[in-house]
Amino acid sequence: MGYNFKNVDRETAYLLPPNMREWLPANHLAWFIVDAVESLGLKKFYLAYRSGG
Repeated sequence: MGYNFKNVDRETAYLLPPNMREWLPANHLAWFIVDAVESLGLKKFYLAYRSGG
């Protein structure tokens, strides 16, 4: 390889799967938690943060 270039190992597996739905079964606790958080009213939580960061 040339100077200042990193070698690439094309056989390296993904650290995480490209799609989490392929990794966890449909009845996994993680999906329940995702659904529960999505159903929460978080308006007051977001009001504590400025829209510009």
